Amino acid sequence: MISVIIPAYNHEKFIGKAVESVLDQTYRDIELLVIDDGSTDNTGSIAKGYDDSRLTYLYQENQDAFNTINRGLDLASGEYIAILNSDDIYTLDRLDRLVQAQKQTGAQCLFTDVVPISDDGDEFDDPGFGWNIWHQKNRNFYFSCGDLYTAFLKGNFLVTTSNFFMTAEAVRKTGHFCSLRYLHDYDYIFRMMLAHPQQVHYLDNDKLLYYRIHPGNTLGKGAIIGREQDQQVIRKYTLARLPEETQKIADAGLDRLIELEHELLEVRSAMENPAPAPGLKAQSTMLFKSIIKRISGN
Repeated sequence: MISVIIPAYNHEKFIGKAVESVLDQTYRDIELLVIDDGSTDNTGSIAKGYDDSRLTYLYQENQDAFNTINRGLDLASGEYIAILNSDDIYTLDRLDRLVQAQKQTGAQCLFTDVVPISDDGDEFDDPGFGWNIWHQKNRNFYFSCGDLYTAFLKGNFLVTTSNFFMTAEAVRKTGHFCSLRYLHDYDYIFRMMLAHPQQVHYLDNDKLLYYRIHPGNTLGKGAIIGREQDQQVIRKYTLARLPEETQKIADAGLDRLIELEHELLEVRSAMENPAPAPGLKAQSTMLFKSIIKRISGN
């Protein structure tokens, strides 16, 4: 059996499509755990409206996505565990194909490529679309370097928590998701790779997930926090693969590189926007102060 966890929060517009994409899977032996993280809209009533014995709906006060997922991990009883955010959609053969791939490879964790879609479900298929450029850059680096761990240091081409398909054994060994608000998926894939070397597989030719891109979520305070967390994750898991005796050296070098980047930004900004020369009155004041200082001997 596959346990699918949907952490849901204020997605009344999307939750129906997400639930249906699980219940309508060609792979039928599933349990669906919809955990409502304190929604204040109709998310809960829509989820509870499906008459299917495989669906269990649970409500909790708002605790953030990572805590909601962790509750689902604790409740899941399947041999496999998958996650689907309440605004994303599975292709109807996703679970069937992932089970087959797992049995063929013995992988403990698998993920696929994704199809980005809008709030209205339209596909972003223009190669020049900003998100597609970013994602293809990460994929290209993976293909060129040939190493999953190294490629993830360059960029998160897992893309979303919805892309996880894992054995229950792998989840028990890897543990709960961490408390990073925006990048708990990025942190988890590194921990999964460290816990199961060579047993995390990327089905790079299979687009088995529709990933929702909402307008405006690439700017603002959240984008800043996300990038700060990105720095933390990359530093942590760069060091994690180095011998212990070299970690302090690398850590110091990483610190200095970040400092230099800030210094370069400040120097370039000062060169592009030089401070205006002081006016005649200000110059006279400075000259007068200089004369007084010389006379007084101070």
